[in-house]
Amino acid sequence: MSSYSYSLLPPDDNNIRLLRLLPNEDEAAPLCCKLCNYSLQKPDRRFHLYEALSYVWGDPHEILPIYVGENRLQLPITVNLHAALSRLRDHSFERIMWVDAICIDQGNPKERGQQVQLMAKIYSNAHRVIVWLGEEAVEIKGALEDIRLSANEEFTERSRKGINEQAIRSLLHRPWFQRIWVLQEVAAARHVVIMCGSTEIDGYAFCLGVKSLKLLYTASPEIELQALPSVIYLIERAGLRSKHTANFQEIFSIEKLPLAELVDMFHTRQATDPRDKVYALLSMSLDDPSRATLQPDYTISWEKLFKQLVNYILGEVKLVDNPSQRVRIESKGCILGQVSLVRRDDRQNVNIKFTSKNATWCYGDEIEWTLRASANSILESDIICLLQGASKPTIIRLYKDYFAIVVIAVTPLSEGRGLKRPELFQSIIRFSRDFILVWDWDPLLKESQDPDKSDNWMSLNEATITWNVALILGDLEEYQTAEKRLRDAIKGYEIAFEEQSILKSQYGLTPLS
Repeated sequence: MSSYSYSLLPPDDNNIRLLRLLPNEDEAAPLCCKLCNYSLQKPDRRFHLYEALSYVWGDPHEILPIYVGENRLQLPITVNLHAALSRLRDHSFERIMWVDAICIDQGNPKERGQQVQLMAKIYSNAHRVIVWLGEEAVEIKGALEDIRLSANEEFTERSRKGINEQAIRSLLHRPWFQRIWVLQEVAAARHVVIMCGSTEIDGYAFCLGVKSLKLLYTASPEIELQALPSVIYLIERAGLRSKHTANFQEIFSIEKLPLAELVDMFHTRQATDPRDKVYALLSMSLDDPSRATLQPDYTISWEKLFKQLVNYILGEVKLVDNPSQRVRIESKGCILGQVSLVRRDDRQNVNIKFTSKNATWCYGDEIEWTLRASANSILESDIICLLQGASKPTIIRLYKDYFAIVVIAVTPLSEGRGLKRPELFQSIIRFSRDFILVWDWDPLLKESQDPDKSDNWMSLNEATITWNVALILGDLEEYQTAEKRLRDAIKGYEIAFEEQSILKSQYGLTPLS
């Protein structure tokens, strides 16, 4: 049987395709549909009612066909999408929907880029957004019904005993809750319906139920901060969004944030295409993507996009080729201080001890910052630095011979002394330290550096890196650790130059003579 080939969309920027899912009384019958072009008209015009599907693609190698048009041409879709459409197909009437994998020609990079820029508008104009969590399995059986029960005002502690909290936790671990695109999809939605197998529940009731069970911060460490609360908040507010707005930028009922902040919060969420980890956040951002040269463009590589993003946030820094979702950055900078205490709820309350004389306005003081939850949790002893060219401080963590970026652009929600005037950071002119930084979009390495282990350096460059790390530790007044690093560096220099160096102690720190 022949495969389906897409025709080009009309050139108007508002044109999309809608899926007409054809009915069948036989639940086992093959899925059939038609695709039609549709123009998203101006806000003062009426729209045809359609539904938008929010789901996880699943394994791209596990596919089943859907048949398109009168000639029943095959279009391969993932098993998870096939299951969703099978559940949604009516026995008597066609259902009009927007589904990204079918309504966008995925083989046309130019069209993908254009359609991605319309996605917030597509979801905001949908009659409702259906969240498909997948088929029901044994480990989550009855979870949605229990959530519905817990949302009832008459829910009591006695009723709670019959709730299967483990099944609900398993449901909240479904991949949908970790997906990057869902943020935009439910942030723009007017009405959300949650669906798992044959069970449906209103999105608002779902949020009330989950919140009443107080599972947001007990489900697991991986989702306690960045996954559940943000999605629950967005779904809960769907009904408050205006049905029509003259200004498309006002469709979101959430506070728009700088792109760097959104990236810090959500970059560890999942996406089939890593480029979507940036593109999915653009319409939720305060920043102008055209000015940032970050418009959705699937003709460029992920590596190039990653570098553009880093340069947009930090300025023109030296970047080393980045494998997968990791980039190495070489930059000048200065140390400001160190994290002394962290307390968490839905935010992070961080005590900072300013140890560097670069921060003359609060040198020696300890102040508290309240920060939004970040994808990488801040830990005690993390380091606050300011990189040359950056407008905001960065939080980093020391590993063997580099610093991992924990939060790339720190934006305190509360202002301690010294933060009331951000230009104070911009007044710093001495960037005397050399940093080797790694920004890893996969989970950070869990093993911290062993401070007692020294390596036999055989390279002058590696010895120099160790020397620079020692100087940074000296700025943090960690003199004993700094001295050990200096000794390691000296061993490397001795091997590289085949000559002995002499240590001399000065002010508690031992520089190379």
